[in-house]
Amino acid sequence: MRKTILTTVIGTALMGSFAMSAHAQNEPQGMYSADDILDAEVYFAGGSGEEIGDVDDILFDEEMKITALVIESGSVLGLGGREIVVGTDYFTLETSTENDGDTEHRIMVDASQEEVEAFPAYDNDWWEQTKANARDAWETTRDGAQSAWQSTRDAVNADE
Repeated sequence: MRKTILTTVIGTALMGSFAMSAHAQNEPQGMYSADDILDAEVYFAGGSGEEIGDVDDILFDEEMKITALVIESGSVLGLGGREIVVGTDYFTLETSTENDGDTEHRIMVDASQEEVEAFPAYDNDWWEQTKANARDAWETTRDGAQSAWQSTRDAVNADE
C-alpha cells in the first residue's frame, strides 16, 4: 500500500530529480517509476562495487524535488543492518536494459565505507530535526524576502 501511494505521489519528482543525476548505460528513459526505484540495489560506485543495501524510501521536499534516499543496509561491510539517509550529492541512478528487455535500475553511491558509516540513521530523531531545519530555513527565507520587498518599496516611495 505504501509503495502504491508513494509511486503515485512522486512520479513527477522522480522525473525531474533523477533526470539530472541519471547515468544510463543505454539511452536515458526520460521518466522513472518510484516503484522501480524502491527496492533497487545500492552499490559503492567506482572500485569495489560492493552492495550496500536496497532503496527503502525516497524523500522529497515540498517542491517535489528528491532530497535523499533511505537505504536499508544489510550487515555488509560492518554497517550492521540499519536504515541510512543518502543525500542526492552522493548517488546516481544507473539504468540498463537486460537481454529479456526489462530495465534494471541500480543506485551507485559515491562515498567511502567510512562516509557511508557516518551517514545519518533514518529514525524519528533525524526526521524531526530535518523538519525543524526546513521550517527554520523557510522562516529565515520568508523574513528576508519580506524585508527586501519592504526596503524596495520604501526606496521607490522615497523617490516619489
